Order: sequence, then C-alpha cells, then structure tokens
Amino acid sequence: MSSDDDFDTTHAFDDDDDSLDAKVWQLLLLINPGDDDAAFQQFAGYRDAVGDTPEDDIDVAQVVGQVADWRATFHVDADDTRALVQAIDELAARWNLAIDWDGDTDDDEFHADIDASDLLGTAYDNLAPHGYTLWVRDTDDDSVAGWMTLSRDVEPMRELAPELGVHIHRGNEIG
Repeated sequence: MSSDDDFDTTHAFDDDDDSLDAKVWQLLLLINPGDDDAAFQQFAGYRDAVGDTPEDDIDVAQVVGQVADWRATFHVDADDTRALVQAIDELAARWNLAIDWDGDTDDDEFHADIDASDLLGTAYDNLAPHGYTLWVRDTDDDSVAGWMTLSRDVEPMRELAPELGVHIHRGNEIG
C-alpha cells in the first residue's frame, strides 16, 4: 500500500456551497488542472495559513500565492525578467510545454531589451495553442503575479476571481 492511498483528496463542499473555502478550493482546482493532489496540498496549506482569521480579513490572492508559489502560481518583481521567465517556464513544464521566448533568455541583451508585459504576451501566445491560458493578477506593488488554467476555464475563472476579490487579466491584455 503506497502512502498515496492514505491521502484523501475528497472535500466536503457541494455544488451549492458558497463559502470562501469552497471558492478557494475551486480556484486551486482551476490553477492545478488535472492535479487534484496538488490542489489538495495547497488547500491544506491555505487552511493552515489562514487559521481562524475572519474571512473578511483574508487576502486570498496573497495566501494562495504564498502556498502555491512556483508550483501553480508565480510572483516576481516586474523588473526581474529572468525570474519571470524561470517562473513561467517552471509552470509550463508541469504540462511538458516549453515557451519559445523568441531569443536567448540566458543572454543579458535579451533581458535588456524586453519587459514583463512583452514576456507575458509571448508566454500567453505560446500557451494558447496548447489549450492553456496565462493569467496575471493585479498587485499593489511593482511585481507581476499570476497562474495558468486550461483555456476552457476562462469563463469560470472570470466569474470566480471577483468573488475572491482577485483582479485578473489574461497575459495578452497586459501592457
């Protein structure tokens, strides 16, 4: 018997559950397409992080970003194009996808001539033909943050994000 057999990924939410926890669970399922185990682990991390904090005091984007960073989300300084490339490459690799950045990302000149919005647009354009959408969420500082979902989940994401107080845009809408 493997340890995975003891890992219960079921949840107590029904389709009519309108709680914050149920909405966060739905978000984690969207940003971890096909990987319920990862979503469950991140949900457990979310629950640990928020503890008994009143729902009105929870910054969902910040907490989800914290528990899923570099696994299902990214959050980097907007001026750090190297970290942005690395983070998006890491997330795309989950689905065996590689981004064609249209240049050598190891070259200093590549990074001198490009900004975060250009990179986000390139990543979005590379992911779309494979059925994935790159999302970027608004931050309160000079950083860029977001996640990826299946393209078929654009409408559910557009509906869910505002309910969680998260302002998002597709990666090709930045700039």
